[in-house]
Amino acid sequence: MTRVSAFSSPFMLGFDDIERVLDRVSKAANDGYPPYNIERIHANEENGEIIRITLAVAGFTREQLDVSVEESQLVIRGRQQEDKARQYLHRGIAARQFQRAFVLAEGIEILGADLRDGLLSIDLARPEPERVVRRIEISAGD
Repeated sequence: MTRVSAFSSPFMLGFDDIERVLDRVSKAANDGYPPYNIERIHANEENGEIIRITLAVAGFTREQLDVSVEESQLVIRGRQQEDKARQYLHRGIAARQFQRAFVLAEGIEILGADLRDGLLSIDLARPEPERVVRRIEISAGD
């Protein structure tokens, strides 16, 4: 069975990579932990538009979190270890591991990450793209 996509139009050339990225994102979007926000912060002349991703990571220390860029993806991992010395009467807060990935467009820069009050915030800059117009000479077919 052949799959028809929006990128199969003859007017959209070279968008195969985008289709693969969309497939990967749709598979990863099913896990809801940890919850997160994505917000647009004011634009400035130095960085252009700023995007902030905030993840609720209560109970994680800075040493238990890892933020990296891998193959044009922002990957956030959290690893907690079970504390064997504790004896719980009720266990409602699980020691969990997670991995959350965000696909980055070309040109996106990571400005930094901050952990405060159980919220991990990561700021990204999306610089204004330069408008490029290039004239293509037409050769004579003699």
